Amino acid sequence: MRKKVVKIASILFPSLMVKLAYDKLTNPQLHKLREHEQAILDKAEKDIFPFKGYDIQLYKWGNGTKKVMLIHGWEGHAGNFADVIEKLVKNNYTVYGFDGPSHGLSSRGKTSLFEFTELVGVLIVKFEVEKLISHSFGGVATTYSLAQNPHLKISKYVLLTTPNKFSERISDLSTRVGISQKVQKGLIQKVESEIEIKVDDLNVSDFVKKANVAQALILHDKSDTVIDISQSRNVFQNWPQCQMEELEGTGHFRILRIESVLERVVEFLDM
Repeated sequence: MRKKVVKIASILFPSLMVKLAYDKLTNPQLHKLREHEQAILDKAEKDIFPFKGYDIQLYKWGNGTKKVMLIHGWEGHAGNFADVIEKLVKNNYTVYGFDGPSHGLSSRGKTSLFEFTELVGVLIVKFEVEKLISHSFGGVATTYSLAQNPHLKISKYVLLTTPNKFSERISDLSTRVGISQKVQKGLIQKVESEIEIKVDDLNVSDFVKKANVAQALILHDKSDTVIDISQSRNVFQNWPQCQMEELEGTGHFRILRIESVLERVVEFLDM
């Protein structure tokens, strides 16, 4: 019923629907912390980092001799990596994480891919890390940041699923909400006027060609219903420094909790 109303409103009030769709795109929804996510955040050393008018929540776990930084997905938070963090700490890692602008426990406000992206680059320098793990949309923010900052040298980078085309995110949002093609076109025009970059130019498969990464690994479930595996395959095919392993039975979110996946992540980082 709701989609039907949206479709009708898209025809009658296209300008209003463009504004509403843009607001949804730039105001990430907060999700309630699960018990194990809250537990891992409670164990962290915490700090606040001022960034572009936001108070960014920073986290640190462990005091190992090896270092790694975690980059969560859109509408996610550092706690999503709870099982990953436990595994890394047990394997002598100091683990750094953060909640992106308007995500998790960071302060709220309208945000975009580009604030998230810039923050990733700043924190790589702040934490002095050369190893990274991202989940989902975190792969977009990270690869774009690395493409914009080729002086940042990354030795190992694990992507636990990744989108490819930003245009597909807009298309997915449009399909989920039920807005018309006309409103979708208006939304793209509004995004492009705000960021001054063509949406069709925002592709991870292009970013990785400029990223200074020695070795990368993409892990993606064949039956992922959130991000189709074809997107990761496209990124892999355009990234000579990358390996890709196609999984089964992990899904989009459970991939962060499967023991065999955690073992593979640590194995790759330690190679």
